[in-house]
Amino acid sequence: MIPVLEAVPNFSAGRDRPLLDRLIRAAEDRGADVLDASADADHNRAVITFVGPPDVVEESAVALAELAVEAIDLREHRGVHPRIGALDVLPLVPLVGLTMDEARASARRVGERLAAEVGLPVYFYGESSEPPGRRLAELRRGGFESLARGFPEGRRPDLLPQGWSHAGAHPSAGAVCVGARPLLLAWNVEVEGLSRDALEELARSLREKSGGFPGLRALGFVRGPQALMQISMNFEDVARRSPFEVFEAVETRVVEWGGRIVETEVVGLIPDRLLLEAGADRLTLRGPGMDRVLEHRLLNHVTDRVAREVDLLERSVLPHRSVLPAEVSDAVNRLVRALSNRRFRDLEP
Repeated sequence: MIPVLEAVPNFSAGRDRPLLDRLIRAAEDRGADVLDASADADHNRAVITFVGPPDVVEESAVALAELAVEAIDLREHRGVHPRIGALDVLPLVPLVGLTMDEARASARRVGERLAAEVGLPVYFYGESSEPPGRRLAELRRGGFESLARGFPEGRRPDLLPQGWSHAGAHPSAGAVCVGARPLLLAWNVEVEGLSRDALEELARSLREKSGGFPGLRALGFVRGPQALMQISMNFEDVARRSPFEVFEAVETRVVEWGGRIVETEVVGLIPDRLLLEAGADRLTLRGPGMDRVLEHRLLNHVTDRVAREVDLLERSVLPHRSVLPAEVSDAVNRLVRALSNRRFRDLEP
């Protein structure tokens, strides 16, 4: 099976489209496949989603960090979203053919390079921290300004560049949080007709730490000159938890308090489960489930056919490996190793 690692770097620059374009090109130039990119002026934040083999994703992440440090000055940054770095958050997500331990190893390697090569203080969070499970909220408390003059008690970075001479974070680029985690849904629900106090109370009631949904982080924002009201949420491990239940809870409480939902924005890519559950609910669909989704079944069918063809190729080539040109052996080796999580025998004589 082809190993696919996802990176979802968050940058503190949501008002600079040329910079976003440069970041996208930097990832693509190193072989990553950029699946999505978005920017928000009120949050003053940009998010890019890209995938590829672990080595490609790691190299792309370092290149984007270098560009962010060069282009973003947090001393001039204003936005409603909490942040401590120019490259604020760098989560790595194992999608296909990879374990969480392998994603964690990638996160640790990237963190070491960001400290040694880019010159950034590094915090590890999620599955890459020691012990695993450190939350972003505890690292970003007080924002960049809390780290500018010195690291607060108990918040010294996990890694510092060699010979670090500053009392606190990088003077203009702050620090970076590098993590490994499961799939996460980052989404914003825009509402109207609520008071600011009601908005904040709604966000508070949804959070895990307030007895709400496990794995849910929620903040209430009033955005821009039009005073748009928004519940901004991160929902962890959507493969195991129902994001549509969260939406229904938000909808119910907003209506009860005399407001209405205007729209829902998903940051990055939309998980299949959210759309499936929403569609099944609104359509009163009989027998919903991923096994009845055409595209899901088609992908499994194609994947199984490719795996069988690769197995046939391996069995056909191995008896003749002693007479094969080296470049053919190398090409077959690369193919079978990329398309299977089994350990294949070396084809070279």
